Amino acid sequence: TMILWFWLGAHWETALTHAIAVLIITCPCALGLAVPVVQVVATGRLIGQGVFVKSADALERLAQADTIVFDKTGTLTLGRPQLVNGAEIAPGDFAHAVALARLSRHPLARALAEADISIATPKATDATEVPGMGLEARFESGTVRLGNADFAGVRDRADKAQHAGPELWLRRASGETICLRFADTMRPDARETIEALQQRGFAVELLSGDREPAVRAAAETLGIAEWRAAARPAEKIARLEELEREGRKVLMVGDGLNDAPALRAAHVSISPADAADVSQTVADFIFQGARLAPLVETVDVAMKSRRLVFQNFGLALAYNAVAVPLAVAGFVTPLIAAIAMSSSSITVIANAMRLSRRNAAAASR
Repeated sequence: TMILWFWLGAHWETALTHAIAVLIITCPCALGLAVPVVQVVATGRLIGQGVFVKSADALERLAQADTIVFDKTGTLTLGRPQLVNGAEIAPGDFAHAVALARLSRHPLARALAEADISIATPKATDATEVPGMGLEARFESGTVRLGNADFAGVRDRADKAQHAGPELWLRRASGETICLRFADTMRPDARETIEALQQRGFAVELLSGDREPAVRAAAETLGIAEWRAAARPAEKIARLEELEREGRKVLMVGDGLNDAPALRAAHVSISPADAADVSQTVADFIFQGARLAPLVETVDVAMKSRRLVFQNFGLALAYNAVAVPLAVAGFVTPLIAAIAMSSSSITVIANAMRLSRRNAAAASR
């Protein structure tokens, strides 16, 4: 600009003034604020709803998601199942089951361990947990297993398919197997949440390690057409990779130890606050409370954040497209340039703050 005005015959002070105006007016504050100010406002809004954002680009990746895959136990359900056939279990078998359950953080294991916290349990050694299967340990009587039917070695038992709810199987050292049946409760707004996500255009799937009767019943209750049962961690990852090959961007929602690999493999992931530590570590978001409504809020905020980011870029580029030619042409003084530059930054911030104001308005309603 300075060379141009020299070439046009302007005095050096005039040329320098126009050059300074261009330098001021092209300060990239608006462009620099376009993304971070939206992220700050969005993160603050989500924290107010009990959702913690752990990854810097989590909102951007969530806005790209088009498929949501849910785990069942502890995710769609409250994860606080109750033992329903404890009176049918012999005291010695129950003590061994509780001793093994106290070594695990699986929701069913925790429910069993809390069924009778005062019970005296035998000492377990060499305990090993197999994600998605169960755990085993050595006792004086021998090796005892607690887990799903396959892990316990159940084969063609008549009562294997009678119970539609979640269950654990105890395998004695002698090889005999005993079924411990539980009843779990869906999160109070699980169906409403699934319907809300489907109305927003998401494909919703249920991918669980539980038995087929329990998973089918949950899917039918929640209106989920696509579901898979008895899915081990490797099978969950395989399904996510299959969806990725189809061009899907998957949001994985899970809580258990066996969900951690799938949470890591997904495009973006969310975990409840009472999930296993490893699941919380790998998840991009963590939500609190017994309701799933924060999940819908998180998705909505991510979508709105993406739109606001593009709007901010548009405002910043439009400002430069108009202001820079005017400054080069000599119609803008350094003072006006400073005001215009500050105004563009304020405009970008005010546009981002609309995300917060919408939330406040919704809360007041």
